[in-house]
Amino acid sequence: MKLILSLLLIGVSLFWNGISKADAQTVRRPQNCAPRDAVLNRLAKSYGEIQQSQGLGANNAIIEVFASDTTGSWTITVTMPSGLTCLVASGQAFESLTKTQPPTGDDT
Repeated sequence: MKLILSLLLIGVSLFWNGISKADAQTVRRPQNCAPRDAVLNRLAKSYGEIQQSQGLGANNAIIEVFASDTTGSWTITVTMPSGLTCLVASGQAFESLTKTQPPTGDDT
């Protein structure tokens, strides 16, 4: 599972780097990008997805995971400092996992 998440984060970073350059250099925005409010409204109304987690990526990009507990659909987005939000990945069978850190100390 850690390997899959690591590969996904590497992919998001590479995608973000390409999108941020395109955002700065072109007038036309990519088809999978829109203002953040529009993306969040669409995810909520069309798919029932709400924010599940977020993190700060390279170049102050906000990486977010949206999902629906009802349908199991999920979407990963990246929001650039300009406010443009792009869809990075989506799928089915979302699950929330609760993990705890192993106890620290003496292993004996």
